[in-house]
Amino acid sequence: MKKSLDRETLAQRAPKLAELTQQVLFGDIWQREQLSPRERSLLTLATLTALGRVQQLPWHIDFARQNGLTQDELVESFTHLAFYAGWPAAVTALGYLEDNH
Repeated sequence: MKKSLDRETLAQRAPKLAELTQQVLFGDIWQREQLSPRERSLLTLATLTALGRVQQLPWHIDFARQNGLTQDELVESFTHLAFYAGWPAAVTALGYLEDNH
């Protein structure tokens, strides 16, 4: 499986996409007050899991932790998703959780 691009690599390969990501996605969308960062993290993890976009999961799991989600809440979220996104998707997402958090 190919690793997801980090911020620096994305900026080198696709400067405009990196700029839009920083300014629009994280500078605007993630800052809107209608949803908390915690809620946005839950939605993002659910979407990535359901669509099988696993390369993005490690970064967004860490970001979800920064936004206040606990290990137990992450496990419960992926367990819940098994019934809506499918068992393989949920088990794959659970595989990205580190035991030490």
